[in-house]
Amino acid sequence: MRCLRLRLYADRTPDLRTVALESGAGTTQIVDLPGAEPAKPLQKPPAHADNENMLYHLHELNRTLLNPLVAWSGAAASALSSPDNWLSKMPGMDRVAAGYELLYRLGKDYEKPSFDITSVVAHGREAPVVEERVIELPFCHLLRFKRCSDDPKALEQLRQDPVVLVVAPLSGHHATLLRDTVRTLLRDHEVYITDWVDARMVPLDKGPFHLDDYVAYMRRFIHHVGAAKAHVISVCQPTVPVLAAVSLMASAGEPTPQTVTLMGGPIDPRKCPTQVNDLARIHEYAWFATNMIFDVPPNYPGAGRKVYPGFLQHAGFVAMNPSRHLMAHWDFYENLVRGDLEDADAHRRFYDEYNAVEDLPAEYYLDTIRVVFQEHLLPLGKWYVGGERVAPEDIRKTALLTIEGEFDDISGLGQTSAAHDLCTGIPKTKHAHIEVKGAGHYGIFSGRRWRDVVYPDVRDFIRKFHKARG
Repeated sequence: MRCLRLRLYADRTPDLRTVALESGAGTTQIVDLPGAEPAKPLQKPPAHADNENMLYHLHELNRTLLNPLVAWSGAAASALSSPDNWLSKMPGMDRVAAGYELLYRLGKDYEKPSFDITSVVAHGREAPVVEERVIELPFCHLLRFKRCSDDPKALEQLRQDPVVLVVAPLSGHHATLLRDTVRTLLRDHEVYITDWVDARMVPLDKGPFHLDDYVAYMRRFIHHVGAAKAHVISVCQPTVPVLAAVSLMASAGEPTPQTVTLMGGPIDPRKCPTQVNDLARIHEYAWFATNMIFDVPPNYPGAGRKVYPGFLQHAGFVAMNPSRHLMAHWDFYENLVRGDLEDADAHRRFYDEYNAVEDLPAEYYLDTIRVVFQEHLLPLGKWYVGGERVAPEDIRKTALLTIEGEFDDISGLGQTSAAHDLCTGIPKTKHAHIEVKGAGHYGIFSGRRWRDVVYPDVRDFIRKFHKARG
């Protein structure tokens, strides 16, 4: 998950906060954002724009042409590695089978994984877990992981646990990337999570999805969970819209969550800028609109919708560490040849998740580029959502925890903790910050370091400010 890897559709003149929306009919409308100067007419797109917009279609064509080879490679790998097949006993056949499986995995289409959380140990007992979809919106579903028990005492203990809303990133990978986060939290909490919908699966008649819509979704989900009893944990990119949503709720006099935990997100990307931040800095806004946005091909429900395609995001993820991925695949091949099936299975599990990516709505992507990474409207106090200024200083009753990884190469040190400087209305006794030594971006929410080092502090912080339900 390379969080917040820049994308969207729109255009604006250099010094104006202006967004261009294209309807299904192909007409263009210029919208002024609050506090912006009057919009100027958009320049005519370059003559080659239509040709470039065929990239997604060409990708799909290439994938379709390669499908027979990929399928055949998978079948050959399975047949030649089967102990029941006499060919698998032939000299050198282990290398042939391993080569076919590697070819299959390099070319196959990776579908969205499932959470596969069926039980958890809570309060010393194993509790079955049922995954429920409690809200369905066009671009996001809210999932609940319900822990069950037939013991009245155990059920009452589960009911008294804090309610946690985990806000997963809308930044390329699916919410299942936080599977470890959810499974760990379920030991001591009732857990909800946002499950973002692949934009190519959303029909055009559902309308666009902007960063403002993201904030509105967050407010709705927090209200559904119960703002006064909720504890919100946002991972990476959603730290910005989550802080905005809670700020707007506070400004409106609405109940706010008991705690908000912001993990490795770009609250103020001017601090300790990373490669992701540099990309937004060195390119003009129009560059992203021209080079990163493409139409969904006609073989998907969202045909014609403008998106930042998942395959481009995946290419960007790999390009940041190409040698590491190359060696990982070579090691996978060698493990298959040696018969080291445990390491080979670990490789499969990791890349089944890593290679499963989703398209992002163009409007949301470009809004994020402008609002978060180029104009820094949140830390400057100039961000307006639905005509209302986002004022973190209005938050007074919510405890705030920020978490950063020492070696985070996506959201650098200081970017997330900047939230404390913005939330001046929160008493000092309700501020907390954790810098996780030796951790990169993923280590603060997944893996051994998350389970053994970060989670105990998060659990204790939530418990400290939790008010039990009556």
